[in-house]
Amino acid sequence: MKKIFLIWILLWVNAAFAQQYPAKPVRMVVPFPAGGPADLVARLLGAKLQEVWGQSLVIENRGGAGGNIGTASVARAAPDGYTILLTTSGFMSNPSLYKNVGYDPFKDFAPVTVAGISATVVVRHPELSGVNSMRELEQLARTTQVDYATPGIGLAGHLSGELFKTLAKVDMQAIPFAGGAPAMSAVLSGQVKIGFMAIPAAVPHIKAGRLVAIAVTSAQRLALLPEVPTVAESGYPGFQVDNMYGILAPAGTPPGIVKKLNADIVRVLQMPEVRKPLEAATVEIVANSPEEFARYIEAEYAKWAQVIKASGARAE
Repeated sequence: MKKIFLIWILLWVNAAFAQQYPAKPVRMVVPFPAGGPADLVARLLGAKLQEVWGQSLVIENRGGAGGNIGTASVARAAPDGYTILLTTSGFMSNPSLYKNVGYDPFKDFAPVTVAGISATVVVRHPELSGVNSMRELEQLARTTQVDYATPGIGLAGHLSGELFKTLAKVDMQAIPFAGGAPAMSAVLSGQVKIGFMAIPAAVPHIKAGRLVAIAVTSAQRLALLPEVPTVAESGYPGFQVDNMYGILAPAGTPPGIVKKLNADIVRVLQMPEVRKPLEAATVEIVANSPEEFARYIEAEYAKWAQVIKASGARAE
């Protein structure tokens, strides 16, 4: 009877905390520089969550080490719901790329929800003729050294290149840059002729003819680039790389607060003021449950551990 009473008390306290939450400003750490896709998602969410909560939500861009520095800082934060993380797919792949990321993706976090996913597009500089498909890129890589630009180690562009190398059984050299803007500049200038780039940043240049799109990494063709095939339909069945935008809290955050965070974020994602800009940026809204997000983390972690081991990729 005493044990049942204690459980009831804990449940009551947890519910009370959740009802009062948030009672002060919330900090959302984005472990990448401002101006990128993750920052866009965070700021769209943050603006509406402030209205819903009646409390400030402060976006803190804390870049470095492929997202590891900001992510590790949230792992060490107080598990009270007032520090949360908005991160990308590197959360699942970085533990296999780096010797020490400073966090455990399973033990140190409480998943909240995947806000959405987006794709990567494989592009080339117009001067690189004769490479209009992934098969032709594969053939080029068999005859010469191919470098490809990515916005950073462990991000979707880098992972897409590593997966392609593994499936095509070719060697290509990833050239990571400190963000999407310098990576895009390198491909536009012809410094690096091939790029695995985020869709929102690449589309204007593709439309203007400054870049040539070869394929997209999504499961289906994109409405924004209907004429561009997927990598899978280009001869590599099963190829799919999503760039995830997920929200997590430190492990030990009360379940009631995690539940409220999930409910409020899912509701905000359905608001036209948030949904339409995200869709325009080719972010497909997911808004799943904490349990579904936890299973997604497990599956993606296993997938990228295998790909990274096969490709020999490492972050120095």
